[in-house]
Amino acid sequence: MFNNKLLDQKIILVTGGGSGIGFKIAENCLKYGAYVFIASRNEERLQAAIDQLEKYGKCSYVVCDIRSIENIQTVVERIKEEKGQLDILVNNAGGQFPSAAEDISYNGWNAVVNNNLNGTWHMTQSMAKNFFLPQGKGCVINIIANIYRGFPGMAHTGAARAGVDNITKTLAVEWGRKGVQINAIAPGVIKSTGLEQYPVELLKGITDRIPLQRLGTTQEVADLCIFLMSPMSKFITGETIYIDGGQRLWGDVFEVE
Repeated sequence: MFNNKLLDQKIILVTGGGSGIGFKIAENCLKYGAYVFIASRNEERLQAAIDQLEKYGKCSYVVCDIRSIENIQTVVERIKEEKGQLDILVNNAGGQFPSAAEDISYNGWNAVVNNNLNGTWHMTQSMAKNFFLPQGKGCVINIIANIYRGFPGMAHTGAARAGVDNITKTLAVEWGRKGVQINAIAPGVIKSTGLEQYPVELLKGITDRIPLQRLGTTQEVADLCIFLMSPMSKFITGETIYIDGGQRLWGDVFEVE
């Protein structure tokens, strides 16, 4: 579908790029000719990821906790020093855990919101102020979650991801005239390492609640990312695109007692 030089000369940052969806997005970008920085908190995982990703193109990693302004500034300085520009930011880093709403602790709520909402915001603002706005061009893709009908079973991440959905719409208006395109992708249940944190019983029968009767793949999410980075999507901004096999229109993600 795409020319293998589609992202030639592009510099891309993928947060949470050491595993799962983020890893596959980074791999896809390399296959289309980009130079890719991956970032996450776990250096051992990042190094292991780079060892695999280097087969597809030039890349490097930066250790970063997106909840830390100081860590984000380190990423900015590293990209400036090595490449002097950034063309595309993929906000994929995040995390959550299943819990009934009444059982979410004060610290648990704040940890998830701080990671998924605040971290995404600070990363986006920092990259825009240091690269996209001065350059007069840039692309941001936010990886969120299926929040179409709320997120029963994970109220904390539902609230945080809804905030990112709204930021996506708001920045599309504020920064569109400044050359910045921003969209979000809302994956449904994707077969990836991210599912390992959920109890087996929680996932039992889940494909029965998805119209296409299967889980999504990391490759499908990564391919949608490439489309949003490509010239084919240049008139699309402020959108949240669901990739969930139609699940948001029919069944619940998890059974809630």
